[in-house]
Amino acid sequence: MIFTVNVPENTIKNIPLRMAGNLSTLGNTYGDLDGGLSSVASRMPVLNPLEDGRYTISLMLPAGADIRYKYTLGDGFWNAEHTPEGTFLLRQLIVPNGEPLVQVLDSVSTWQDGTYSPITFELNVPEETPVGDIISIQFNPYGWTVPMPMWAMGDNRWSYQLFSPLNILSSFEYRYCRNDQCGTADDVQTSPGHGGRPITSSLAAQDLQDTVLDWNWLESLSSTTLLGLSVNQRTSDFWTGIEFLPSKSPTWQYWMPQAVLNVQALYANHLVVRPTWTVTNNSPLTFSPVPGLDPLFTDTTHLVAGAHALNVKAALFPMPNLPVPVDDWWQSTPHDSNWWNSWFEAYKSFAIYHADLATQSGAEALILGGEWVEPTLVKGQMGSSTLGVPVDAETRWRDILEEVRVHYSGRILWAVSYPGGLEDTPSFASEMDGIYLLWNAPLASTTSASVDEMKFTAGNLLDSIIQPYQSLLGKPVILAIAYPSSDGAATASIPVSQALEPGNTYSPVDLQEQADIYQAFLAAINERAWVSGFISRGYYPPAVLHDASDSIHGKPAADILWYWFPRFLGIIP
Repeated sequence: MIFTVNVPENTIKNIPLRMAGNLSTLGNTYGDLDGGLSSVASRMPVLNPLEDGRYTISLMLPAGADIRYKYTLGDGFWNAEHTPEGTFLLRQLIVPNGEPLVQVLDSVSTWQDGTYSPITFELNVPEETPVGDIISIQFNPYGWTVPMPMWAMGDNRWSYQLFSPLNILSSFEYRYCRNDQCGTADDVQTSPGHGGRPITSSLAAQDLQDTVLDWNWLESLSSTTLLGLSVNQRTSDFWTGIEFLPSKSPTWQYWMPQAVLNVQALYANHLVVRPTWTVTNNSPLTFSPVPGLDPLFTDTTHLVAGAHALNVKAALFPMPNLPVPVDDWWQSTPHDSNWWNSWFEAYKSFAIYHADLATQSGAEALILGGEWVEPTLVKGQMGSSTLGVPVDAETRWRDILEEVRVHYSGRILWAVSYPGGLEDTPSFASEMDGIYLLWNAPLASTTSASVDEMKFTAGNLLDSIIQPYQSLLGKPVILAIAYPSSDGAATASIPVSQALEPGNTYSPVDLQEQADIYQAFLAAINERAWVSGFISRGYYPPAVLHDASDSIHGKPAADILWYWFPRFLGIIP
């Protein structure tokens, strides 16, 4: 279908015009997002400007679908089209069935909802703003709503003009951030805890001149110095990879293609994707995908397709979205036989769903297990508590895995945490296609350990614990590490739940310590041919943050991978 639309005369020429609607194709996430909205502007299709001032777009839409849509300079609430009387306009269309091409001609009457005049926001940002970042604006009329992209003006200048709905607002707040990540990648002046910039609607036009002095969690970095080390080339099946953080918001999706490009630039040959389901109730157990909290099926298939387009293989590692840390969650659940029956049924549905997702997306591997399921294995312990795991738990697990094999024919790996999970490895792990080892062991007892000292510790642990484990199972072991860029990271004293959160303030930032850990670990792996791969966990896709999290995005640790990965793969001798 081809949509062509006339816009009001006061529309700035060539500014982004979007279509908002009730389909995911039109930006709908089907979830309850910030401010009670369900759509994300950056996920909406952008129309193409024509020489005569009109806009047009060609869309593939499902035949017979009842489409509700509107044109917008924002997200469908902010800056959406209105009737001449100032009310919101929602268009309806039944997509024809069987017609090869349908043309729709529309006309927008006005962007305004009444007598209040537009507000223009003109913004200057720091020169160190990462190239390719898009600056977003976010409004708070009754709670922060979903951020929207501003309009690039060149030379670190951005602009946005707000037309509506101003008649229903008197005073509200606004703030700026990078790549829609307000609350994390913020203007320092309005970062969390500081409040937004105040504004009041007016009958007279307003032109606000703002400046972002600094971005939160962003600093100018010098180039990373790398010593020329001899790297032992591995076979083509050696994993060099990045594991993305589970998506926390539908605002992440627009930025995923660039994140995959960043992964490819590090010479990673694997991308590990972590789709989620959400636990919304413990008793009875309610565990399912929740729009707005968990990625849509198509979000994951598009992400995998994007990786494949760049010759990067994909692995799915599904995980639960829990309301509290995993240990606390297990302690809070009932452990009677009925609850365990519901848990195994829920996990079976979860595993089969993601097996189907792996098949339909063409993912090369599916990773099951991990920290969440370890209390269901062997000991059935969480700290000093006995969880009452059914005596036939292993039989139930084997039934689940047999069913997964019916739905997915690719490689299936079993995730095991270290330290903590090796002794709970189930017997069926030897029947899997590999072990995905979630490494979080300390490499030092003090914060002053050198790279050589950490390399020695890593090598000793690999030789004394992991190699015998690998030999016993007879399966490839992929090492997946997570160390925050914070002071004391090498001691593994920072709780995983804290380290995973972008923008966390648990401990002082120390980017170099994280880089040193990566250098030490990779040097240790270099001397051990039996290791089958290396994965960096906790990558934050939407934006560069120089924070204390596990993410290496835009940090010196990424430069370390950029040196080692292509040499492991023989791309660079």
